[in-house]
Amino acid sequence: MKLSSSVFRATGFALLLGMACVPAYAASPAVFVDHASAKSMAEIQTSQLALEKSQSEDVKNFAQQMIKDHTDANQRLATVAKALKVPLARETELMDRAKNMILQYRGASFDNAYANNQVKAHEVIIQLFEDEIRTSQTPALSAFAKETLLMLQEHLKMAKQLQAKYNQ
Repeated sequence: MKLSSSVFRATGFALLLGMACVPAYAASPAVFVDHASAKSMAEIQTSQLALEKSQSEDVKNFAQQMIKDHTDANQRLATVAKALKVPLARETELMDRAKNMILQYRGASFDNAYANNQVKAHEVIIQLFEDEIRTSQTPALSAFAKETLLMLQEHLKMAKQLQAKYNQ
């Protein structure tokens, strides 16, 4: 079966932003903080672009919620990380590449790609947080992960609803 170029781009986009190189467990507080903060920054970045590029009110509302929730989560994580003397992730070339890819989409194809990305990204980050909860030896990070996991699971549910709507 031959995939259309838009399907291929949307899949590549989802994989890029899903940052599939997540370890099966959080090896250290620094690894978890780095991955969790980078993924939240990616959510914020792509959602800001969704506010600019989408014509759909439901996509824009979802994007606003992602910006608010992930900004709040990163602020809470920054407090924990500072106490542990662990740095947050810095914006990298990946963020620029993600931004450039998302700019290619317009109208329905953008909404489709954004919804697909949100599902994949939230599946990946949920796994990261579940691994941290299961393997953490740092009570402050475990508590943060438990507190934030419910929000991420709700985001995944919302993202799947958008995906169902825009993948028709």
